[in-house]
Amino acid sequence: MPATSTVQTNGTDRVPSTFTEMGDRQTEPGYRVIRRNGAVTPFDASKITVALTKAFLAVEGSVAAGSRRVHDVVEELASHVVYALTRRADAGRTFHIEEIQDQVELALMRSEHHRIARAYVLYREERARERALAKAATTEIAAPSLKVRADDGSLVPFDKARLARIVEEACEGLDAVSSDLILGETGRNLYDGITLDELSLAPILAARTLSRPNRIMRWSARVCCSTGCGVRR
Repeated sequence: MPATSTVQTNGTDRVPSTFTEMGDRQTEPGYRVIRRNGAVTPFDASKITVALTKAFLAVEGSVAAGSRRVHDVVEELASHVVYALTRRADAGRTFHIEEIQDQVELALMRSEHHRIARAYVLYREERARERALAKAATTEIAAPSLKVRADDGSLVPFDKARLARIVEEACEGLDAVSSDLILGETGRNLYDGITLDELSLAPILAARTLSRPNRIMRWSARVCCSTGCGVRR
């Protein structure tokens, strides 16, 4: 049975602590999320639960994974975050990923889980630094002059957005793999006139230099399965 406790928001609002009680609020209006790459995806409250769980595990260790206390606290905090996002939102509202993360941070601080909140803040800052480094590293490959040599020998414009989309989708749900770092490392190895075969392998080779082989195997398999082993069209 899920927990049925509630959290106080402003002294009057009572937020149900189970997703079952909030199902309509989460799914029926069709809320959506804008990811950092500009893609729009359906709002998935379970990802908030995952983010909170990871924050607790980062501070309390793996033993927290089987803790009923942590499970109940995470469930309640996640419900609070969903409520804070949707209580005044019109049907079909779109949230930016940063807005959701801000609410997670606020929920942790307001519930006085200060150590967890600090770990979450530091995690966000580290990811922001990674994105900044990746952006700097890929500035050169964004130049209009960068071309890719097709199988027939012709030169076609490099599709940076397609590469980013493939890498980010393959990283979805994999904790130890950073799409920003992979894209940054890939950018360092691209050159004008790169062949399709070389471009296809570039992100996989980049990922292997950044992660342990056993951690990157699943990511590489995703890239191969979704694109024919790379970024070929």
